[in-house]
Amino acid sequence: MFDFLRKPVAAPEAKASAVGPLTAGAVGRMAAIQAATQPRWTARDTVSLTRAGFQGNPVGFRAVRLISEAAAALPMVLQDCDRRYDQHPLLGLLRRPNPAQGRAEFLEAVYAQILLSGSAYIEAVAGSETGLPAELHVLRSDRMSVIPGTDGWPAGYEYAVGGRKHRFVAGDGPSPICHVRSYHPLDDHYGLSPIEAAATALDVHTSASRWSKALLDNAARPSGAIVFRGSDGQTSMSPEQFERLQEEMEMHHQGARNAGRPMLLEGGLDWKPMGFSPSDMEFHKTKEAAGREIALAFGVPPMLLGITGDATYANYQEANRGFYRLTVLPLAAKVTDSLSHWLSGYVGEALELKPDLDQVPALAIERDQHWRRVAEAEFLSDAEKRALLGLSPRSEGA
Repeated sequence: MFDFLRKPVAAPEAKASAVGPLTAGAVGRMAAIQAATQPRWTARDTVSLTRAGFQGNPVGFRAVRLISEAAAALPMVLQDCDRRYDQHPLLGLLRRPNPAQGRAEFLEAVYAQILLSGSAYIEAVAGSETGLPAELHVLRSDRMSVIPGTDGWPAGYEYAVGGRKHRFVAGDGPSPICHVRSYHPLDDHYGLSPIEAAATALDVHTSASRWSKALLDNAARPSGAIVFRGSDGQTSMSPEQFERLQEEMEMHHQGARNAGRPMLLEGGLDWKPMGFSPSDMEFHKTKEAAGREIALAFGVPPMLLGITGDATYANYQEANRGFYRLTVLPLAAKVTDSLSHWLSGYVGEALELKPDLDQVPALAIERDQHWRRVAEAEFLSDAEKRALLGLSPRSEGA
């Protein structure tokens, strides 16, 4: 009876990931119809925000790509309490997490998921002889839900696509899912994404672009007033005439898509222009202000996005250094710390995976100054200097 409500199930796809059969051919579709006279805001769910703020907005798109690509390209080091590893099975796993992705592409997906949804979910596929997972896969956050346990901590995770579900259960050993999330003050299980904080600015920026485009498509005609003069000297319309005119105005001449649309007036109606030209309305300033707010939410200096009018940094090099220090490195530290703790459970030993700051070109000047200060500190021992520089203790005889 209710067969027409069921979603079609796509053919399974050959993937090592446990959710591979669920994801084949799954396409999400969302639609909304709102009155043209009301403010139109993007829904605050992950799919809607991603479509509006990433796929449909150049500032949001570039901010996410800039952060995720910069963080994924950071060199990383692996060490324990005794030494730093040049070769290790964990480094080999991260070098090629799965047959379809390399390290940079894999990490870029992790960082982008955090920026777009506030949470990133990484699946471990068992089967390696070293004890480590055989493969790592980044799962879509909009399809994942947390299953809380009786103690408030996650007891498992559920991945759903097209009416089909797969449950990951957290047992006594390492969890099959690594959940990395940003801070959310009102949610215990899901993170708050920068794109959600910037949602209003994204809507303003996108609406300003659409409004300007609509004005240009309609010869950039400004708004005005309709004056009624009846043939017998009357200056007021009948209720029926007024309602009809109001309906036609709302349907055919209001909203961004009808901006500047020419009107066909009947006898007794006269059009009086009252609006400003597009240059007077200064839509470009509105867009720049919204663009700066979007950049602020993501932690990207507007100068790096080509947005003028920002004088926070003296030059591009300083802005780039601040971008790495205040945005890229904290995010990378969060992800690598979570990965270290999670994968150490598979290895059976405490390992630390972190960005190698000495190989980041944007921080070269700062690192040179830091190394010089530590090297010239004669009151410090070699062991203390190595600790200050983030190096593991020197092994005996080295």
